[in-house]
Amino acid sequence: MLYYLHQLFHINLFGYITFRAGVSFFIALFLTLWLMPKFIAWAKRTSSTQPINEWAPERHQEKAKTPTMGGMVFVTSAIVASVLTFNFANPYAWGAVLTLVLFMFIGFKDDYAKVRADENLAGLKARTKLILQVASAALIACYLCMLNGFNTELYVPFLKTPLFDMGYFAVLFWIFVIVAASNAVNLTDGLDGLATVPSIAALGTFVIIIYVTGNVKFSSYLLLPHFNVGEVVIVATALMGALAGFLWYNCYPAEVFMGDSGSLTAGAFLGYLSIISKSEILLVLIGSIFVIETLSVILQVGSFKLRKKRIFLMAPIHHHFEMKKWAESKIIVRFWMIAVLSNILALITLKIR
Repeated sequence: MLYYLHQLFHINLFGYITFRAGVSFFIALFLTLWLMPKFIAWAKRTSSTQPINEWAPERHQEKAKTPTMGGMVFVTSAIVASVLTFNFANPYAWGAVLTLVLFMFIGFKDDYAKVRADENLAGLKARTKLILQVASAALIACYLCMLNGFNTELYVPFLKTPLFDMGYFAVLFWIFVIVAASNAVNLTDGLDGLATVPSIAALGTFVIIIYVTGNVKFSSYLLLPHFNVGEVVIVATALMGALAGFLWYNCYPAEVFMGDSGSLTAGAFLGYLSIISKSEILLVLIGSIFVIETLSVILQVGSFKLRKKRIFLMAPIHHHFEMKKWAESKIIVRFWMIAVLSNILALITLKIR
C-alpha cells in the first residue's frame, strides 16, 4: 500500500526500499507488542500451554504452564506489515509471503495437536510433518523456477563465478535447503529466546545481502549475481521487527514460546532468503547455531545406533550444557554471541572474492 501511495501522490520517500523496510520493521514490531499480551491472556484462559517432554531436563518442568504458539502472532504481524509496504508487482516478495504462510500452517497444525492432547509427542507424526514440509518447499522451489530470469547456478563464498549450473536439480537442492533450515531452527528452539536472536541476526545479514543483490551497482561492485529481489528486504525486516517484539515476551524467563508455528516458519524463510540471494552455502555460516544444534542431534543418534554410546549428555547440544549445570541464561547469551559473530564473518566474505 505504501508503495502505491508513492505512485499515486508522487511521494518519492515512499518509493525507497530502505524507507519502506524501516516502516515494515516498526509496524511488525508494534503490532506484535500490542497483540502478544492479548494472545498470552487468551492462551492461559484456554490452557493453550506448552506440554513438556518427560525426558527434558528437570528444570523445564517449571515451564509447563507457559503459553505456546506465539509464532502465529509474530508471523501474522510480519505478513500484515509486509503487505502494507511492499510492491505487489514483485514476485519474489510474494514468494516470501507464500513461504511464511505455508510453514506457519504446518507449525500450527503440529502445535495445536500437542496442545489439544496435552502431550509434547502428540503433534503431527514425523513422517506427516516431513511430507508437508517437502510439499510446501517443492511448491516454493517450482514457483521460483517459473520466474523469468532467475538462474539455477550454485555460488559459493570466496569465488567470483558460480561453480556450475544445477539445472532442474536446483529444485531438489532448494527443497533440501528450505526443509533443512526449517527443522534446524525448530531443533534450536529449546530455551527462552535461544532461537529468536540468532534468527534476527541471520535476517539482518540477509537484508544486507539481498539489498546488494537487488541493486545493479552494488551487486556489480561486489561481483554478486543480480536479481530484482530488493522488495524481499521489506518482508525480511518485517519478520525482524516481529521477532524483536516477540523477544520482549520470549526472553528469559519466557512468558510465551514461539512453538513450531514460529520456529518452522523462521527456518523455512531463512532457507528461502538464501536461495533468492544465491547464498545457499553461506547459510551454513549465517545460521551457524542452527547447524551446530542439528549436527549435535545427528552425531548423537548416529553414535548411539553404531556404538551404543552417547557423545553428549543430551541432544540438541544446548541440553548438554544444561545437564552440565550451566545456567540457562549463560547458555542463551553465549549462543547469541556465536550467532552474531558468525554473521559478521558471513558479511566479510562478501568482499573477499
